[in-house]
Amino acid sequence: MAVGQTSFPEMTTVAGISLGTTNAGIKQTERDDILILEMAAGGTAAAVFTQNAFCAAPVHVAKAHLIQNPRWLLINSGNANAGTGQQGMDDALASCSDVAQLVKGEPTQVLPFSTGVIGEHLPMEKMTSAFPAALANLKESNWKQAAQAIMTTDTFPKGASKMIELDGEKITITGISKGAGMIQPNMATMLCFMATDAKISQDLLQQCLSQAAELSFNRITVDGDTSTNDACVLMASACSKAAEITADSENYAIFSAAITEVCKQLAEAIVRDGEGATKLIRIHVEQALSDAEAVMVGKTIAHSPLVKTAFFASDPNWGRILAAVGRAGVENMDLNKVELYLGDVCIVEKGGRAASYTEEAGQAVMDKNEIMVTVKLGRGEKAQEILTCDFSYDYVKINAEYRT
Repeated sequence: MAVGQTSFPEMTTVAGISLGTTNAGIKQTERDDILILEMAAGGTAAAVFTQNAFCAAPVHVAKAHLIQNPRWLLINSGNANAGTGQQGMDDALASCSDVAQLVKGEPTQVLPFSTGVIGEHLPMEKMTSAFPAALANLKESNWKQAAQAIMTTDTFPKGASKMIELDGEKITITGISKGAGMIQPNMATMLCFMATDAKISQDLLQQCLSQAAELSFNRITVDGDTSTNDACVLMASACSKAAEITADSENYAIFSAAITEVCKQLAEAIVRDGEGATKLIRIHVEQALSDAEAVMVGKTIAHSPLVKTAFFASDPNWGRILAAVGRAGVENMDLNKVELYLGDVCIVEKGGRAASYTEEAGQAVMDKNEIMVTVKLGRGEKAQEILTCDFSYDYVKINAEYRT
């Protein structure tokens, strides 16, 4: 089940970036579950990772290898290789060595990523046997195949692509993401792999990705759970004819905005595909003292099971939203200044139910499958938006049966 437009978009290939997929039979044999991404020599890479203390073995290895000018990404679905102790670390390192041997590179040039069930060891023999087939399948056009190979409980592959011009030369940005459950960003929250043909230093690319992730993946939540395996990678092949992007330039501002836009599209696709989701909810918090305060209020609403189940039932139970705002931790909040809206319908003002509000008006908004909730705190000028979805019967069913 997914909300709204879920068709895979037209993807522009990125010069210097090739992707190959195959099926290793890790958990299923119906679709590919191994992805190898290869970048031409001379590029740079940046990444952000989960802050879960129990982060998976591949996260530890990818962090260590990131500073070694990586050229290959190795991703498997069906098994998270998390909570697997020293053997998990050994397996992650061995998989990098196996790929490196096949491509005649260094193990430290390979970043490993895994997604799936926690607490089970990787089927190394199956995976190693599949690597040659994935490498033989390397193509610049394999973005959809790659998006499908990294899926777990996702119901559709997720992608986004954008082209910009810098000083008359074109630059491409293309990316894929996966995620439907265990989604609460603490950068990041899911897997995302992006590529561009821009020429840019590793430090500046890292700055760009970190900013983009904060404004996109760190603004979504499905269920409030931060995964052990979350990661977002941005690779820049330097194959565009455009001049190198430098800090504090207009070109960097344009490039950074485009990266953020692609990240936001990929992040929204994850929420639309939230496990069991029937509705997409945009929570816009305005008039906050700070961005952090606006995010805090938005996430408190988004994480509330009572709010999320009310949305699933199309029940305009605005008291649940009001209660969430009240417990968000805003200091010295003036209740008489707070206003709440469902769509353009004011439901709360001056400390209580709006005089103009009717149940019929609230119901008309709740019956939609995409809903805007607006909170005006009356405290300042900062605003932030959080994306979330409802909680349905299917969310419980999907996660109750996840390992079966």
